Amino acid sequence: MTEKLLSPLRTRPWPERWLTRTLGAALSGAAYLVCLPWDLRNRPETAHSTVETTPVTGLGVIALAVALLALAAYFGHRDALGWPLLLVAVPPATLMHISLSTHPGPPDGFANAWPLSWAFFSFLIAAGVLVAAAVARQFRADLVDEELMLAQRS
Repeated sequence: MTEKLLSPLRTRPWPERWLTRTLGAALSGAAYLVCLPWDLRNRPETAHSTVETTPVTGLGVIALAVALLALAAYFGHRDALGWPLLLVAVPPATLMHISLSTHPGPPDGFANAWPLSWAFFSFLIAAGVLVAAAVARQFRADLVDEELMLAQRS
């Protein structure tokens, strides 16, 4: 059973391959929704304040980072390097875009700052996913076997 869960996806039948990828994308999106819940009732802390209450906590951000890094490592180990980016980084970035674009900004002119925030945090998520996937990819047995065969030919 362990070999089935950790073998490269390219060696698995296509329904299993796509079901695993779909499950990974769903888990990534679910992790974002659980760790960074949306509170549509955001309101100013005090009258005439631009600081709003938020359900986002430091612990939630850390939990999201750990969950996304674990998913990235799993898919980096099992699949080609581009797939973790699509499966793990894109769902949270899309949900963040929806969340930020539907939330009304403060009336003082900073309402258009959300695209920059979204771009920065999406880049941060994507970079973390790629690094975790690349590190996990180094532990693939088939890559080690290929490197040994190339070294023996030289």
